[in-house]
Amino acid sequence: MASIRRTLSPKFRDRPYLNGGSPFSVQSPSSQKSFSSSKYSSSPLVSAFIAFAVAVRRFLAGALLQRAPRKGQQWRRAFFRCLMFFFLGFLLGLVPFGHVDDDDAEIRRSHGFSFDIKPPHVNVQFDGGDQVVKRREDLVLNVSSAVVEAEEKSNDVAVEEKSDVVAAEEKSDDVAAEEKSDDVVETTAEAGMVPRKQVIVVTPTYNRAFQAYFLNRVAQLLRLVPPPLLWIVVETKAASPETADVLRKSGVMYRHLVCVNNSTSAKDRGVYQRNTALEHIERHKLDGIVYFGDDDNIYTLDLFDSLREINRFGTWPVAMLAPSKNKAILEGPVCNGSQVNGWHTNDKSKRLRRFHVDMSGFAFNSTILWDPKRWHRRTSVPIRQLDSVKEGFQETTFIEQVVEDERQMEGTPAGCSKVMNWHLHLQALNHVYPKGWQLQKNLDVVLPIQ
Repeated sequence: MASIRRTLSPKFRDRPYLNGGSPFSVQSPSSQKSFSSSKYSSSPLVSAFIAFAVAVRRFLAGALLQRAPRKGQQWRRAFFRCLMFFFLGFLLGLVPFGHVDDDDAEIRRSHGFSFDIKPPHVNVQFDGGDQVVKRREDLVLNVSSAVVEAEEKSNDVAVEEKSDVVAAEEKSDDVAAEEKSDDVVETTAEAGMVPRKQVIVVTPTYNRAFQAYFLNRVAQLLRLVPPPLLWIVVETKAASPETADVLRKSGVMYRHLVCVNNSTSAKDRGVYQRNTALEHIERHKLDGIVYFGDDDNIYTLDLFDSLREINRFGTWPVAMLAPSKNKAILEGPVCNGSQVNGWHTNDKSKRLRRFHVDMSGFAFNSTILWDPKRWHRRTSVPIRQLDSVKEGFQETTFIEQVVEDERQMEGTPAGCSKVMNWHLHLQALNHVYPKGWQLQKNLDVVLPIQ
């Protein structure tokens, strides 16, 4: 201010104010301070506020005004600025700038989320104007824990009791299952639902004039027999395509075997062929009722139904045709019910036989061949037909290996009073079937067509 006064010319300095005031002068800060203090000295609160305002003004002026800082004060100014802005941001963060509308709160509650902290449930009761507050959480927890412990104890006891009951039920179920299996077998047997036993028919065959006729006749019969049935056809030396063609077209489950033994010098060529089938049954442990059904015999369907009723060994009478004697011969067992008591025979030359029965007049369980312990056999020697005996004795020597006596035989059907098959001796010597059973050339025309 002193510099301003020096710049004024004496003309203006000594000149009075136009409005008649005192000459121009500038008051010093001390004079202003004294003026302020004298004016507001009566109120200490105002003086304190003025002091605080002056301090703030100085602070802001030093922090914000862009003056050249002194050396060493740059870091202080930066620190104070950061502190000031941090303090202002903190204060602004505490200020509520909005509120939550009722609609927003309802939407949040409907969607399952809320920012409100709910106090614990309190049961408030009013009695005579006094508010009684009872907290139920402890009581509920105690009660629930007691209930859980009681339930666990009851569950343990129930599990123990249930295990005992289950064990008892399992035992009773086992006993009931055994009894039920027996009852089911009996009831299904009465209802005809018992699984049928398999019938294994062994048929030896060889090249002769009637071979095609015999095989086709047997095949057509076996097709009518209810399954399961296995037809084992045995040939000598090699399997002929003609026999294989009959088997393929028969519609019966079959096995085509070949006997490699030389049967030209055998007394009965069928012995080796039947032994081949017996060996096959024993090796593969086929389960069923074995029956030697020659291709030149005539059978009824009742015969195969009776075969499935055999337990160990069954036999029945067979009618045989003797062309040389021009009569029919009956040969087989004499029965009292199903018990065999004697034998029919009309051939004096065969009265020395132990069992008077034809080869097609008996059948037996196949397990006798490969399970001797089941039938308490004294030896485990394979059961086979013998080719060292004379013709007509192969049947009795074979049966002696299967059973001990008539007590182990079953007469079928009951009473042995029904003839179920015939043994025909039909032969055409020195004649064989043509190759493929087809004629090589047409017959000569004897009579012209008119």
